[in-house]
Amino acid sequence: MTDQRSGCPINLTLETLGDRWSLIVIRDLMFGNRRHFRVLLNESEERIASNILADRLKRLVASGLLSKVEDPTHKQKAIYSLTEKAIQLVPLFAHMGAWGRRHLPVTHELSVRAQLLEEGGPALWDDFMDELRTIHLGVPPRPGPSVSERLRAAFEAAVAESAA
Repeated sequence: MTDQRSGCPINLTLETLGDRWSLIVIRDLMFGNRRHFRVLLNESEERIASNILADRLKRLVASGLLSKVEDPTHKQKAIYSLTEKAIQLVPLFAHMGAWGRRHLPVTHELSVRAQLLEEGGPALWDDFMDELRTIHLGVPPRPGPSVSERLRAAFEAAVAESAA
């Protein structure tokens, strides 16, 4: 706690998540299920540099937001997973997406998931968090439709619509 400026919860959250890339990395694991370094590097719309990505992944693991295990299919690869602490950021992402949709020049295809989360509200966020717990923490799945699939389908439909 010696490196912290204060005990304010907003300040401490910003100290943990407030750099340019940390939330983007978490977003890509959360909404894109991008769990390997190379996939995070090559499939991010924002084109993060490899040294920055390596640093952020190391920081996020150290802060307990991500976990890292060796990939059993390849000795030089690792699989990153969201921890419970990161999964509980879903409402923050939903609120940030809603604010961005209202106040910034977003694109339809990249904001459609935020729209679905905003419209679905806390019940959808809870379902999504439960689904993320299954994917990242190995919690047995609950019955019901897949939120991830619904978000992916909405994104793909928006991309197809904008290409037409």
